[in-house]
Amino acid sequence: MQRYVWTIVAVLASAAIALFVVEVVHRVIRRLGRRSLLMTELTQHAHRSFQVAATVLAVHFAVRFSTGYAVGTPWRQVVLHLLVLAVIATAAWLVAALLVVAEDTALARFRVDVPDNRHARRVRTQVVILRRLTIAVIVVLTIGVMLMTFPAVRGIGAGVLTSAGVVGVVAALAAQSLLGNVFAGLQLAFSDAVRLDDVVVVEGEWGRIEELTLSYVVVQIWDDRRLILPTSYFTSKPFQNWTRTEAAVLGTAEFDVDWSIPVQAMREELRRLVESSELWDGRVCVLQVTDATGGMVKVRALVSAADAGSLWDLRCLVREHLVAWVRDHRPTAMPRLRTEVGDAGGDLPWQWVQPRRPVRRRTDGEVPDGARVFGGSDDGDARSEAFVGPDEHVEARR
Repeated sequence: MQRYVWTIVAVLASAAIALFVVEVVHRVIRRLGRRSLLMTELTQHAHRSFQVAATVLAVHFAVRFSTGYAVGTPWRQVVLHLLVLAVIATAAWLVAALLVVAEDTALARFRVDVPDNRHARRVRTQVVILRRLTIAVIVVLTIGVMLMTFPAVRGIGAGVLTSAGVVGVVAALAAQSLLGNVFAGLQLAFSDAVRLDDVVVVEGEWGRIEELTLSYVVVQIWDDRRLILPTSYFTSKPFQNWTRTEAAVLGTAEFDVDWSIPVQAMREELRRLVESSELWDGRVCVLQVTDATGGMVKVRALVSAADAGSLWDLRCLVREHLVAWVRDHRPTAMPRLRTEVGDAGGDLPWQWVQPRRPVRRRTDGEVPDGARVFGGSDDGDARSEAFVGPDEHVEARR
């Protein structure tokens, strides 16, 4: 009984010493690292894992060296095996925490709350993907090492290695979709095709990249819905990336108005509006007539903003203001349909215009020149020979 009491005392003392040493190291690092971001991150994110790992390791050594009287007994082997598994798990936790600290320190050097944050978002995307990959690798390796501590697993290791080729092929076929998404995620992270906080248009939806993992991408749509897409979508299908080169973007607002619209006055009104708005970044302000068919003209206002959100609000502001301007100041330019009443026998100037040259009356069966593409003129005859051939053309005339 005295030996068991000694073992318990040794375990408790080892755990207390480990906790005391970790606390001293923690306080020293926190005091020395007040101006160091790396030291600050270590004290915040790695303290708990370091504390647990050191305590478990100390308990393991205490049990091993204080139970020499029970060598070969089952309970000692079971306790030591459990402690070995705990040491492996806590060591993996500590390594993962140190990697996260290093990644957070690297991310802190790149600010994303600035207007031109394209490079920062690119680095952030790559670091996030690498973090998920490294944690996954650490978990897999930890589980493998823990399994190798069991004699039965080590015994079948040779058979596993022998059939590794077949198992690899079967696993690759079974996980083809998963592996495809993983490699697609890595490709997205390092090809700079899409980054976190990029503004994109996918599946007809406009939003921004909220989360990017090895298997899926979360797109936050403008109305706060979430569109979940596999990462392979962005490597196999086209999509719009509005902020790939820079955050500043262009946008349009189109209007269908009457032909009587004073374009220059409307252009000046657009300029006055955007110059008074803080949403405009001062780069582009253009108003053009882009079409004139169907009894109306299409006027397009092209404006620019510093980011996609500001551009959306600016486009709505331009559309709302110019609609009110046309309604209140140029009501005759509002879209309308014209109907002509009368026939060719009318004598009003807008109903009938006397032809400038006499109209030649056609004989029965004669096709007018303006109704023939192939023939009826020298150009039509040449076109007929080019598409039909001179011999066939002659035969057709006969």
